[in-house]
Amino acid sequence: MPRTNFQELLDAGVHFGHLARKWNPKMAPYIFDQKNGIHIIDLHKSVVKIDEAANVLKQLARSGRKILFVATKKQAKDIVAEKAAAVNMPYVTERWPGGMLTNFPTIRKAVKKMNAIDKMIEDGTFDTLAKRERLQITRQRAKLEKNLGSIKDLSRLPSALFVVDVQKEMNAVKEANRLNIPVIAMVDTCCDPTPIDYVIPANDDAAKSIAYIMDAVCGAIKEGLEERKLEKDKEAPEQNDAAASGKKLRSRKGAKPEVSAAPQPAEEVNAAPAAEEEAPVAETPVAETAEVPAAEAAPAAEETKAE
Repeated sequence: MPRTNFQELLDAGVHFGHLARKWNPKMAPYIFDQKNGIHIIDLHKSVVKIDEAANVLKQLARSGRKILFVATKKQAKDIVAEKAAAVNMPYVTERWPGGMLTNFPTIRKAVKKMNAIDKMIEDGTFDTLAKRERLQITRQRAKLEKNLGSIKDLSRLPSALFVVDVQKEMNAVKEANRLNIPVIAMVDTCCDPTPIDYVIPANDDAAKSIAYIMDAVCGAIKEGLEERKLEKDKEAPEQNDAAASGKKLRSRKGAKPEVSAAPQPAEEVNAAPAAEEEAPVAETPVAETAEVPAAEAAPAAEETKAE
């Protein structure tokens, strides 16, 4: 991943902060100097923080997780919507719906309602309704699309938030902090960096500055998605080989009972002669015992006749 260019940051106006009288003392470590009553942000620290945030976002994208972009201010909403849509990430640019993270199931119900209306339009049910009902449903669909259309594919809570202007999006930051969702944000000299996990000290009012930071972070996300795709492509042949080898093992296991069953008839054949040899031995004593009494009985009968 290429490092952020210092000169490009300077050209984009990332170093311009707010008025010195409106500054937040907690941003003092990121302020380089003051000129004409305006604070100048230390771009050396901005470069380090941008690279750090980009690396985090890249790892999240590589693991298949979603990053929610939040920017409702006028000069940022169009830029954020375009860049986030390019990398297939959800975004909020109209209005932050209260409880979007802390009451996420309710937001999902509204999204499902929008999908149900779309299904009605596709299967022709919408055309069978009265004119007034169609008008009401159309207005409802437009309102849902405006507020929630960009997050309709967000089936679970995001793994991270990227925020432009922490002061304006304070509700989003508070909800993320409550749920322990990491927050990555562009923080100006008038903002409090305490609730932010990954601070990017930068000018959050200029469109050029916002566009440059968005290009940097979205470029990192794109790299992470590409690496994930390559890993999946490599895993597919390995799984096929494993499945093939598994089938061979099962066939061998099926052949084992046949091999083990083969010696059994031989044992039975060997056992048969043994039984035959024992049979005459058992019959001989029986025959002898039967003949002896008969021989003894004949003279006894003759004696009785002579008498």
